[in-house]
Amino acid sequence: MSSQLRFDGKVAVVTGAGGGLGRAYALWFADRGAAVVINDLGGSASGEGSGRAADLVVNEIKDKGGKAVADYNSVEEGDKIVKTAIDNYGRIDILVNNAGILRDKSVANTSDNDWDLIHRVHLRGSFVTTRAAWPHFRKQNYGRIIMTSSVAGIYGNFGQSNYSAAKLGLLGLSNTLSIEGKKYNIHCNTIVPMAGSRLTKGILPPDMMEGMRPDLVAPVVLWLCHDSCSDTGSVIEAAAGWVGKYRWERTRGMTLRESTNDPILPEAVRDNWEQICDFNNSLHPKGNEASMLLGKVLQDLMEKDANRDAKLSPVEQALNWRPPPVKCQVTPREIILYALSVGASTGDKDGLRYLYEGDETFAPIPTFGVLLAQEALSQSNMITGGMPGFQVDLSKVLHGEQFIEIHKDIPTHGTLEASLNVVDILDKKSGAVIVTNVEVVDETGDKVISAQWSIFVVGAGGFGGKRNSDHIVPSVDAPKRKPDASLSYKTSIDQAALYRLTGDRNPLHIDASFAAMGGFDRPILHGLASYGISCRLVLQQYADNNPSLFKSMKSRFTSPVLPGQTLQVDMWREGNRIHVETKVAETGKTVLTGAYVDLKSVASAPAPVAPPAASTGLMSEAVFAEMKRRLDAKPEVGAKINAVYQWNILSNKKPAASWVVDLKAKPGDIYQGEPKGNKADCSLTLEDADMVALVTGKLNAQKAYMQGKLKIKGNIMLTQKLQGLLKENANL
Repeated sequence: MSSQLRFDGKVAVVTGAGGGLGRAYALWFADRGAAVVINDLGGSASGEGSGRAADLVVNEIKDKGGKAVADYNSVEEGDKIVKTAIDNYGRIDILVNNAGILRDKSVANTSDNDWDLIHRVHLRGSFVTTRAAWPHFRKQNYGRIIMTSSVAGIYGNFGQSNYSAAKLGLLGLSNTLSIEGKKYNIHCNTIVPMAGSRLTKGILPPDMMEGMRPDLVAPVVLWLCHDSCSDTGSVIEAAAGWVGKYRWERTRGMTLRESTNDPILPEAVRDNWEQICDFNNSLHPKGNEASMLLGKVLQDLMEKDANRDAKLSPVEQALNWRPPPVKCQVTPREIILYALSVGASTGDKDGLRYLYEGDETFAPIPTFGVLLAQEALSQSNMITGGMPGFQVDLSKVLHGEQFIEIHKDIPTHGTLEASLNVVDILDKKSGAVIVTNVEVVDETGDKVISAQWSIFVVGAGGFGGKRNSDHIVPSVDAPKRKPDASLSYKTSIDQAALYRLTGDRNPLHIDASFAAMGGFDRPILHGLASYGISCRLVLQQYADNNPSLFKSMKSRFTSPVLPGQTLQVDMWREGNRIHVETKVAETGKTVLTGAYVDLKSVASAPAPVAPPAASTGLMSEAVFAEMKRRLDAKPEVGAKINAVYQWNILSNKKPAASWVVDLKAKPGDIYQGEPKGNKADCSLTLEDADMVALVTGKLNAQKAYMQGKLKIKGNIMLTQKLQGLLKENANL
């Protein structure tokens, strides 16, 4: 046998060295010249109690002329263990993480404490102690570390889920430390021992305990910690004088797609499972070889794509492009910002529906969905160089047409996923039209939005392509008659600056020099801003501001709008389709043509209510008659309110009539005159005409109160509860 392996001048720290394997390691290190720190808490095999087992091993070493010192700290305080070595010997060269306990139970019976305690001692304890030693190893450019795993960690073992997980975790920790320590001459290896000890006592029969003595494993650990051993990141198993080494093995597997744009289906995995699992001609990856192999798989796919694309025309490359789906977040902030950018106001009837997340009817204006779908265009960099084959100059881009359809209510919170598909590129000679479809699904996979962009790129035509497409959702011209309705909205000089905050940061809409490159003498308003404003006004006119009645919208963009100009939205109703034509009021130029909004249904105005027979001639009598009808139909509404209201109606500032809404009575009652029994909790005074305007939505209650048109005495908060009687299907 060659010369003896010595550790003279070295300092070794062995945790859990009061008995078993740790004691054997310590005795061997001391016998070969090392000074040894004998760490042991002295507890039971299950980690309970404490003792002085370390003293016995220290005395045993010193009796043989060796150097040793005891340490009684828990491995959870590894810095104190390392400090013992530094305080007594001035250095640390070797760390054997050996300490361990057992709390064996089936997974169903393993408590949180059983799980946590095993991990704290085995995994965290090894990490904490190693971390404390690491700076010393780096400073002296030398260190040897042993992690202790187990066959239970590698293969699993019934009743040891906590122990198995911690032990395999130590192997991962060792692998990483071997990588991080390589340039500092710090080696880290893992021992997988099987030996008779207090942890295996009662598990192994007596004759096996003797045949698997700890001192038959210790020499393997000594070799791994010696200067002349070059191994690091190794996993070594040792038992009964036998020693072996582990390595990773992996099948060659197979790639289940032909292109980076192709999906993988579970059926493809099923159909190729036998080949995926075939270990013939298998691989034995080391270190980062595994990630390099996967990188090569992706590189091969990309090269295959490139070779295929090289044979395709630029248009064909673009049509074959399938960028990965993108995530888009929905929060009330984005919904409210969009609503403001298309002109919604708190002064509007039902304005809070779009602007206040606390409103029970809070929902996005439907064309907000365009922003979500647009994420697929922006995140894929489609218009800024990301689309293969067909390059686009951003300053030459004009929005030609837009379509959106809402399949499911857009959530006010959540994460959606948008997928893009270029379905056609048309040659219009003076430019090219890129037709792009986007689908947006929710977290359950349900389709929420379908959208289509037709983008005109000035100067990109003349490539010999087709001029028309069956993929484009057609626009429809408005009827040749006078509009059925017309609403206007004056845009702000900062309308484009505000709309940019929703995500479309094209400098065409803010930078005069960039706008000049596109042929405009000043920045223009986003076409989608005009689109959203038009949608909002259609909902106002024909859907009672209810976005859930919206189905879809299509429009062609024909002329730019300058911020500050007034948009006039003309509307024609044909069934549930509202034809739309939007123009600039100041110039008469049409900006949206061929446009329409399809509604699920058109909101109808409530039928007028006849006043009572004994009429006072006040218009508000019809209001109280209708309130009484609703109360009679739904007495539970009054029971929930449980208050008495007195309405004082004026005519030309003079008292004209009083009405009592007694919702404390059983059942509730509404009648003309003074309260009969219960005293009024709240009194409201206003003009007859203002009362009618209030309940029909033409007068905002808050504004009326602030302007002095509505005077309230008593409990003002009770007025909020009246909405159920004042407004049909009201949501408070």
